[in-house]
Amino acid sequence: MKISAAVLRHMGAAHPYADSRPLRVEQVELDPPGRGEVLVRIAAAGLCHSDLSVINGSRPRPLPMAIGHEAAGTVVEVGEGVDDLVPGDHVVMVFMPSCGHCQPCAQGRPALCEPGAVANGKGRLLSGAVRLHCAEEIVHHHLGCSAFADHAVVSRRSLVQIDKDIPFPVAALFGCAVLTGVGAVVNTARVRAGESVVVVGLGGVGLAAVLGAMAAGASQVVAVDLSAEKLELASAIGATAVVDARAPDAVEQVRALTGGGADFAFEFAGSARALESAYQMTKRGGTTVTAGLPPPDATLPVNIVSLVAEERTVKGSYIGTCVPVRDVPRYIALHKAGRLPVDRLMSGTIPLSDINAGFDRLHDGSVVRLVVDFDS
Repeated sequence: MKISAAVLRHMGAAHPYADSRPLRVEQVELDPPGRGEVLVRIAAAGLCHSDLSVINGSRPRPLPMAIGHEAAGTVVEVGEGVDDLVPGDHVVMVFMPSCGHCQPCAQGRPALCEPGAVANGKGRLLSGAVRLHCAEEIVHHHLGCSAFADHAVVSRRSLVQIDKDIPFPVAALFGCAVLTGVGAVVNTARVRAGESVVVVGLGGVGLAAVLGAMAAGASQVVAVDLSAEKLELASAIGATAVVDARAPDAVEQVRALTGGGADFAFEFAGSARALESAYQMTKRGGTTVTAGLPPPDATLPVNIVSLVAEERTVKGSYIGTCVPVRDVPRYIALHKAGRLPVDRLMSGTIPLSDINAGFDRLHDGSVVRLVVDFDS
């Protein structure tokens, strides 16, 4: 079938993207779903910094590629062997498919699925197949999803079924921003009631972490960012204090607010400097968690004596150390109960035709989460 998809053919385009147009909405041929695969009509797809890092070339991927990885939609057709979804079901896409058989999957760590990581790196589905073509040219899949398109064929292992009463633009955020941010708090760090938290970097993931820390019962949630508007939003959704990252004494402010440092400091800015600051904002015996994705050559200077003598912990968190089939329904239930007001993170919706301008707004930090709404 013919679909409309946002295709990236060259990385590193100049700003503004509205002029250089690194993403072109093209007519692409989409093959039917193979064994273990599902055809989904995309209803909504969020713009994320992980997409932006492919567009700007900081995280190279095989090209051409139909990008987008945070989405929700409706099942249209199922391939052979898929017996737990039917046409009409609502689903959220997850950008790391899990095979269920490799060692990490067997250990209950599907976010580290080895075949899934290989498939994502090659721009293919979990099966190794490519279902997108332009004439004789293959078009690679972004993280197994290629969600900036009106339809996508994905592995069944990339989908989580959801209730039909949650709006698609909100549901889409659960596939990346919420899984990553809330998961970093409740799965990776296992924040408990009464503990203190600092969040550095208030994009969609960081603000989701603020919500997750509040839901976990953190006694203090200090939000740190360069943007006054994002700091204001963090306060509005419940952060107990905010700190301007541009202040020369930002670290000292956080340490004063938390009585010497937070129990847990989270970094979501994708910056080595931000991670270094988060480490300095962590108390003796505390844990620093990073879920940001800086350029591949970025390194972290750590004072090894402090790591040892102060019994510090530094942890990475990928997709919030999640088990998607467990966590997506849990987080949606918290949202319905009013404890995760994820809708507050939405900056608005745009048509697919405005996607380049949308990434300009994400790049300049003027939005938290824009969503391509295919139903508007």
